Amino acid sequence: MYVSARSDYALRAMLAVAAASGGDGEDSGGGLVKAASLAEVQDIPLSFLQGILLDLRRAGLLHSHRGADGGYALTRPPDEITVGDVLRAVGGSLTTVRGLPAERAGYHGVAAGLTDVWLAVHGAIATVVDSTTLANLLAHAPTTR
Repeated sequence: MYVSARSDYALRAMLAVAAASGGDGEDSGGGLVKAASLAEVQDIPLSFLQGILLDLRRAGLLHSHRGADGGYALTRPPDEITVGDVLRAVGGSLTTVRGLPAERAGYHGVAAGLTDVWLAVHGAIATVVDSTTLANLLAHAPTTR
């Protein structure tokens, strides 16, 4: 599995939004985080982050609120959003073989067994990222965020 800068930035942004919400995921208004603040705190180029936030919003993981008091908030509590949800929202398939999803990798002859290997790798990655939530990661974060 290759973790792109886009995937890394998306997870960091989601964790920052989750931390700002107080961990409850409720849309209280106090937990809204501005894109510029996320970019600065997480050291992410703002123009790159804006595209990532759009993908996360389209995937139903973030709400956006306009206006001077606007910003971004989680659509669900952090214990209901997995690392896998975020990775799929910004990157598509968790594992690829030559740019294609692992399940589409086709081989013949002596290499035919590779398909099973790539599918097993995909399954192992999915098990980890789909069982790790934002709340799990926040529980291991230092208390000063």
